[in-house]
Amino acid sequence: MSITEMVASRSTCLRRRVGASLVKEKRILATGYNGAPAGLPHCEVVGCLRENSHIPSGTRHELCRGLHAEQNAILQAAHYGIPIAGSVLYCTNKPCVICAKMIINAGITEVIYGEGYNDPLADQLLEEAHVRIKRFEP
Repeated sequence: MSITEMVASRSTCLRRRVGASLVKEKRILATGYNGAPAGLPHCEVVGCLRENSHIPSGTRHELCRGLHAEQNAILQAAHYGIPIAGSVLYCTNKPCVICAKMIINAGITEVIYGEGYNDPLADQLLEEAHVRIKRFEP
């Protein structure tokens, strides 16, 4: 989790720094942090769309320039052809419903998170898909 926290420090989000690491058999497969798509200006340069539009945390995830850390870790693995089925996702924050659906379809079997993030639908879908989820206990 300490490596995942270090990954989060690379985040360019003005509201919350989140990091994610995909691990299998004690090997890091891919990492991600929240920020704008590659090659596009980051929020620290152009401002926060969510903040400027007064969008409450945990709602309207689609109204943001950035991708979530979990999404970026999954996409990084796909970009480099790294199979992640059966891996464990370490994340500094509990996944939202959008990320939960990606986690399920990517074949990730367990999520270990640092901070809570209340999204009952994400919890329900992960449980239905038999993806283990637990809070990190140092």
